[in-house]
Amino acid sequence: MGASSRPASAASKSAAPPNRNLLIRAMSFARFDPARRTPAKLLNSRRNCPQSGIGLTGQFDIILLLISGLLPGSPPFAAGPSRKLCRTVMFVGHESLSELAPPSFRLPVFMADIALTERDATAHRAARAETTRRAGLEDARFHLLTWLAAAAVLLIFLGVIISLVIGSIPAFKAFGFSFLTSSAWDPTSNIFGGLSSIYGTLVTSFLAMLLAVPVGIGVAIFLTELCPRPLRRPIGIAIELLAGIPSIIYGIWGLFVFAPWFQAHVQQPIIDVTSGIPLIGSLLGGAPYGIGVFTAGLILSIMILPFISAVTRDVFETVPAMLKEATYGLGCTTWEVMWRVVLPYARSGVVGGAMLALGRALGETMAVTFVIGNAHTIDASLFAPGTTISATIANEFTEATGALYTSSLIFLGLILFFITFMVLAFAQWMLLTLERQAGAK
Repeated sequence: MGASSRPASAASKSAAPPNRNLLIRAMSFARFDPARRTPAKLLNSRRNCPQSGIGLTGQFDIILLLISGLLPGSPPFAAGPSRKLCRTVMFVGHESLSELAPPSFRLPVFMADIALTERDATAHRAARAETTRRAGLEDARFHLLTWLAAAAVLLIFLGVIISLVIGSIPAFKAFGFSFLTSSAWDPTSNIFGGLSSIYGTLVTSFLAMLLAVPVGIGVAIFLTELCPRPLRRPIGIAIELLAGIPSIIYGIWGLFVFAPWFQAHVQQPIIDVTSGIPLIGSLLGGAPYGIGVFTAGLILSIMILPFISAVTRDVFETVPAMLKEATYGLGCTTWEVMWRVVLPYARSGVVGGAMLALGRALGETMAVTFVIGNAHTIDASLFAPGTTISATIANEFTEATGALYTSSLIFLGLILFFITFMVLAFAQWMLLTLERQAGAK
């Protein structure tokens, strides 16, 4: 116990009021062990704290604050803590320690309450109260700022929806739900329909996902499992740099470089081969323009590929190495490890990355505008020109002079907003379903 074993001084033995200048004679951190015979006068029973000390059973960490001079004629360690000490000491250890003190003394206290004198104790309590008050104010301001940030996002979201709804009211009154089923688009006659734009948006996004998802997952598998370690970082950075290229660059490259090459070396041979095949000939027939819905889907797939591969690679790297090593130890091939272990473990992240890429594809404007052809028609051939909602808005908003024309374009924007929202909601529902199925297994 160190200094706590020294005999009491004469001053400590003299009769002194118990509430003046409470001298702390010893403070030590001890682990009580009955086998070590901790002084019985200190820890001798489980009776009330002011009379018979503190009783413990087992091994606990406890802070011993021993005060002399509280009881007239008592040695430093002859008695347990006084009532004053019961109000200031803080026990550390078993939860049942709070039962050792009388109910009236079980107060929430902190080590800041312990001081050499009552005046110091009062000052420390006041300082602690002031510190707690300031911390509470800072915490309240922090909560207010975070709440305002979240509320600002919701207000912006609601503001966008309200503005789109208000702006599309004239078009909805003029055309109703037939706007969704008509592909007519005649600004001179004020006749508008959004079906061709909706069709082009959905088809180009579907083609982009159909091409980009397998390639993106394959790139992620190559980078995490098969690629030589020195080449992983350079190849990963090169793929991620594709996400930083402006969309207009993709559009210019697609129009002046890719479309002529695609027309001469891909479209024409495919049209010649499939011209007599039912259904396939209709999907891949027609004139070889070079630009069209299929070309727009290809450009979109290149644009969203970095999102899928980067997110999927990061998710694959979170799979514990122990799982893969155990599977390899059973004799499984790399394909079996990826298909049966890695993909099931990381499927939530893979789906999330794919939905992020789909959101980018649905709203892409400039690159699609350059290569899709901008024709308000619905053709059975994927090689035929078409349009999307974002391309229609970008092309014609500056030319929209009439109120109905402008309202029709805003109505298209509201439809695109609704499509994107429904796609993301479906993705969240699918993720929850996958998690429940995984939990059930």
